[in-house]
Amino acid sequence: MAVRASGVNPADTYVRAGRFQEWIPLRLPHVPGVDAAGVVDEVGDGVTTARIGDEVFGITDYAQMGGANAEYAVLAAWARKPAALTWEQAGGAAGNIETATRVLDRLGVKDGTTLLIEGAAGGVGTTAIQLAVARGAAVIGTASDRNHEFVASLGAIPTTYGPGLAERVHTLLPGGVDVVLDCAGSGSVPDLVGLVASPDRVVSIADINAATYGVHLSRGSGPGADTPALEGIAAAGELAERSRFTVPVAAVFSLNEAAAAHELSESRHARGKIVLKP
Repeated sequence: MAVRASGVNPADTYVRAGRFQEWIPLRLPHVPGVDAAGVVDEVGDGVTTARIGDEVFGITDYAQMGGANAEYAVLAAWARKPAALTWEQAGGAAGNIETATRVLDRLGVKDGTTLLIEGAAGGVGTTAIQLAVARGAAVIGTASDRNHEFVASLGAIPTTYGPGLAERVHTLLPGGVDVVLDCAGSGSVPDLVGLVASPDRVVSIADINAATYGVHLSRGSGPGADTPALEGIAAAGELAERSRFTVPVAAVFSLNEAAAAHELSESRHARGKIVLKP
């Protein structure tokens, strides 16, 4: 596929920094990035769901944990690019969609569920809000004060993270929350466990110490990884066509500015998705 845009994920910076060496051994040189959008220029043997010239978005093979931040990429799972999404939005969408769908499925989020998302203003957080709301869930999202209006615009009730979270949640939802998704990896897992009936009602995608507290760390690759929720890509595309899903873009960089994109990701101040364009 000729790439028009691709995403930068926190996991890309972790892999680059060697944090996942025991789970994801890599052969160098390594091209980062797992999600991209572009125009099909070649199809593999047996592929019947894509033709040359199709506009698609999707993810590379998670076992490779990379390959998307380039001029050309090979997608392992894809769907038609929604006309409602720009190239930048579609290029940064699929990885977060898969992650959010995988975690929401594990937590059993459905109509009537109350969900807290820790770190709701980032790429996975903004995606999870919208997909959870589409399922009929009520969502509280933690974010800095400057991002409260943004989080609310996506369908969540915003609140501040940090000390006193339990009291704030009780004020907003006197019945409490059923399940929690930790997107921040800020060390708050012990406090998040205290918000629900048991640790198995919390899932983290960012805290490598989550298991210490009985919390599942959900990953899409490496030993012990969860089964990827690839069907979520097409489902989110259909929601986008019905104006029920969008991809907030925090910043767009060229490929030769990838270092700056990684720096922004590591700052944890990006509001939405960071995208690279060839």
